[in-house]
Amino acid sequence: MNDRIRVSPVRVIDQHQNQLGVISTDEALSLARAAGLDLVEVSPMEKPPVCKIMDYGKHKYEQKKRQKQAAQAHTVSLKEIRIRPKTDAHDREIKVKHAREFLEEGHKVQFTMLFRGRERFHRELAADIFGGILQEFGDTVKVERMPAMDGRRMTMIVAPVKPKTSGGGGGGGGGGQKKPQPKPANPPREAKADDAPEAPKPDSGNPVASDAATPDAAAPDTGSPDAGATNAGADQPEANATRAD
Repeated sequence: MNDRIRVSPVRVIDQHQNQLGVISTDEALSLARAAGLDLVEVSPMEKPPVCKIMDYGKHKYEQKKRQKQAAQAHTVSLKEIRIRPKTDAHDREIKVKHAREFLEEGHKVQFTMLFRGRERFHRELAADIFGGILQEFGDTVKVERMPAMDGRRMTMIVAPVKPKTSGGGGGGGGGGQKKPQPKPANPPREAKADDAPEAPKPDSGNPVASDAATPDAAAPDTGSPDAGATNAGADQPEANATRAD
């Protein structure tokens, strides 16, 4: 790092991840100092070696932080919560709250009930307290070790319950969600008497069709000359007979 780099030239990457190419070590140091940063050799085995301009202190802090997070992700520790039969309700709630925080982080929790003197003859009191604690946690924990006496103390171990994943394997035995089934097609509707087609109605606006349909219903034409002559001829003999008399 910085003046400890004895190799020259080097390939340099600046603080903005830009490739500066192969330059001399003195020039790279000048660029790093101008930016108020450090020149760190990140790949010493390369030819030429690769150096990077960065804040070395910040780089080490972030590196340790990532290592710590990786270690915590793969390590499950056992946390202990100590209580006594005479612990009041308020203090017990605080201890249960701390236990809940440990469980949310993925740790197991061991509850230890300490007995003093004649308190160990009242084990049923400790069992009731442990039962109340389990009721507060509900389905979020599973009991790995039921309450049991160990000398002058009673212990119980609980572990967090992992949430169930909704997705299942490709060929698993029904672990995933069921695929929606297609809806069946609507069955054909049965024909009813009311659905029969109606007979076409006659067109009242067509005079030809109306006359053809009812030829006998036409009224006699009283204004016809033949009709008048017939009526006159029928009435003439009666007039003649009256005059003869």
